[in-house]
Amino acid sequence: MHRYRSHNCAALRKSDVGSNVRLSGWVHRVRDHGGVLFIDLRDHYGVTQIVADPDSDAFQIAESVRGEWVIRVDGEVKARSDDTVNPNLPTGEVEIYAREIEVLSAARELPLPVFGEPEYPEDVRLRYRFLDLRRETLHRNIMRRTEIIASIRRLMGEVGFTEFSTPILTASSPEGARDFLVPSRIHPGNFYALPQAPQQYKQLIMASGFDRYFQVAPCFRDEDPRADRLPGEFYQLDMEMSFVEQDDILDTMEPVIRDVFREFAEGKAVTDTFRRIPYAEAMRKYGSDKPDLRNPIEMEAVTEHFAGSGFKVFAGMIANDPKVEVWAIPAKTGGSRAFCDRMNSWAQGEGQPGLGYIFWREEEGAVAGAGPLAKNIGPERTEAIRNQLGLEAGDASFFVAGIPDKFAGFAGDARTRVGEELNLVDEDRFDLCWIVDFPFYEWDDDNNALDFSHNPFSMPQGGMESLEGDDPLSIKAYQYDLVCNGFEIASGGIRNHIPELMIKAFGLVGLDEKIVEDRFGGLYRAFQYGAPPHGGMAAGIDRIVMLLVGAKNLREITMFPMNQQAQDLLMGAPGEADSGQLLDLNLRLIPVAKDD
Repeated sequence: MHRYRSHNCAALRKSDVGSNVRLSGWVHRVRDHGGVLFIDLRDHYGVTQIVADPDSDAFQIAESVRGEWVIRVDGEVKARSDDTVNPNLPTGEVEIYAREIEVLSAARELPLPVFGEPEYPEDVRLRYRFLDLRRETLHRNIMRRTEIIASIRRLMGEVGFTEFSTPILTASSPEGARDFLVPSRIHPGNFYALPQAPQQYKQLIMASGFDRYFQVAPCFRDEDPRADRLPGEFYQLDMEMSFVEQDDILDTMEPVIRDVFREFAEGKAVTDTFRRIPYAEAMRKYGSDKPDLRNPIEMEAVTEHFAGSGFKVFAGMIANDPKVEVWAIPAKTGGSRAFCDRMNSWAQGEGQPGLGYIFWREEEGAVAGAGPLAKNIGPERTEAIRNQLGLEAGDASFFVAGIPDKFAGFAGDARTRVGEELNLVDEDRFDLCWIVDFPFYEWDDDNNALDFSHNPFSMPQGGMESLEGDDPLSIKAYQYDLVCNGFEIASGGIRNHIPELMIKAFGLVGLDEKIVEDRFGGLYRAFQYGAPPHGGMAAGIDRIVMLLVGAKNLREITMFPMNQQAQDLLMGAPGEADSGQLLDLNLRLIPVAKDD
């Protein structure tokens, strides 16, 4: 028999009754039932119940073991009585009568519990992550993550992609966040950078004559942590294709993403055909370029109903500035003064002056509007708004006014709040869509300058003609995002592979040919020697896993995450370098000035 086990802790069934077996694992729980000890023995695969009665030679050792000790058990498989079968365990019909127990490793008193799913301080959980990972839910999430990545690799292979690995040590490149820099010992004063994404390398792969590339790629960005992105590093499904237009990429990747979600949705519905929503439409209807389509609310412009009305606040704004609009946020079933007042208070808590509203109720067999706005604009305008929005008695609508670019984000937040408060969001489905036609440029108010709005490597719609003749802020890009349940899970574009177009596009944001060549030299040179039209995208592995397992935070699906201060409490990183290491790297630390 093997030194440690003949079976794992999930393997034994009723057909094994009478067998002599050997198991090893962690002591999950110990229970004393009238002098007979029951030990739940756990390993990576599952749990098996061990019985040690006072007549057994193993009883004395069984009395001494505690939670999370690692033990080996030899014994006989016996059937449980009908009234003690545990239907929640695959091994629930059997138990092992211990003949011999060996302690392989004792455990000190635990700094955090492993059994159950307790709320515990994050710093303790991360410092003792090896214990935290023993928890059932977290352990299962990590395994599901591995299964999802394996499925992605299989599906990408099935549609003709080949996985290539790109370098980790590379050159610094602006990708929208700070680089992690690595000092070079051999080249004093020079630095490598960890890749924010394999963007330039995957384009170079296309220029090198390969056709369909993908990679489950580690990416490194020195940016502040968020709930949907871990500090330091994350993983993405990176892909690129040659001789394609935008629709080719969307048509190729949509079935891959859909099939991954269907495989792991656990009964939740998954969108059959992903809608393709222009960016401008998404902002107008949902106030966000990553809309949660499970929320049925769609905002509408109702400016004409307030223009020249008795509600002087909105009417005055409209009269004074032709850019001003009024948007309605319809709220089915929200037609009570209490709910409307609650939403108004929420808006004030968000730093807004308030949130105008009308709610409708039945009065003398007819539907009538109520609330301050209804009184100010009168019944005819109120009825016109109700008809436009398709509302009935018992419904309400909220209103925001101003220049849309300024209030769209708040309006989107209000839409989300209304949907959640009224339980309008369908929690039992994954609703996916493409957002397309992003603006190529945006105006940077801080620097009073034009800047790229999305990805500087993308192809502008209209090509050189648009760059030379159109208002830059009107130019759209062949860029697209994939959104699921309010989260952006992928982003991509058709690439600008024509050198003259690259120079023109970067020139409009103040970067001349020399700067382009210095920053993107490899890519720029490659395009001088015949580059195919190409495009691709990158999907966030971590976000996809988070959605599929129902986690609220990426730390619940990542094996060894950092904390919110970008520290690895388990390994003690970042840490200080000793003087010898600094000398090798030709570095000297400048003391940080302390406040008096």
